[in-house]
Amino acid sequence: MDSTPTRGGTPDGSGAQRSATSPAAARAGTSAPTAVKSADRTVELLELLSRTGEPLTLSEIHRELSYPKSSLFVLLRTLVARGWVETDRRGTGYSIGVRALLVGTSYLDRDPVIRAATRVLEQLRAEVDETVHLARLDGSDVVYLASRESAHQLRLTSRVGRRLPAHATSLGKALLAERTDAEVDALLPGDLVALTPLTLADRPALFADLALTRARGYAAERNENTQGLGCFAVALDYRHPAVDAISCSVPLVRLDDADHAATVLDAVQRNAKELSSLLRTV
Repeated sequence: MDSTPTRGGTPDGSGAQRSATSPAAARAGTSAPTAVKSADRTVELLELLSRTGEPLTLSEIHRELSYPKSSLFVLLRTLVARGWVETDRRGTGYSIGVRALLVGTSYLDRDPVIRAATRVLEQLRAEVDETVHLARLDGSDVVYLASRESAHQLRLTSRVGRRLPAHATSLGKALLAERTDAEVDALLPGDLVALTPLTLADRPALFADLALTRARGYAAERNENTQGLGCFAVALDYRHPAVDAISCSVPLVRLDDADHAATVLDAVQRNAKELSSLLRTV
């Protein structure tokens, strides 16, 4: 996300110049770093809890974040009181709270891309009867913003808010291909995690795949994200470089049907073009 700079070089953005010996300047020099540190710790704690499926104890959180236990306990107690963190029945395990869901829902409700994509995703799913997604590049990951599931019994079940390494998904590769290799290299972590044995977890192989993606205008993968699944994805070019993409995930037992694979790819490309045109007017 873009940060908003302050105006005039002062913390309140007023542009007024204060004396270095004034009480206000003294407070700005002493309390501001503390406030930022506290906010940073809060965000890191919430992000840690959001990534874990099971409640974490105080000791486990301390081991992950290395904050002083006394400060961590006070922070957890505050977040529990505000509903951002929940405890188990024994009061010793901490997990993400309902307030995080409310904030996440408000993001989905206000995002114009998600609103515009709703009809197109439903249209795409109806055409191919496969699971379709809208995702956004966030750092070196993609975050799923919307999904429509296939009616088939054998299908991918996904969830909004899921975060996956960009290099391991067709959605992510479609968006990485919108950037130069140098930009991709700077964006990705030093070590690329392998979600399956077929994930492109070394840079030369990934860069070769991104070159192919640029040449043909879509990304594809088989067994790189989830065993037994393949996927086609196209970046939405309403802005440059693209940050959003749509995709269609298909079990390989159906994707191995060449006619069905061609139908799915055509539908993804057509609907991505339609959605991109729509988003340029939003």
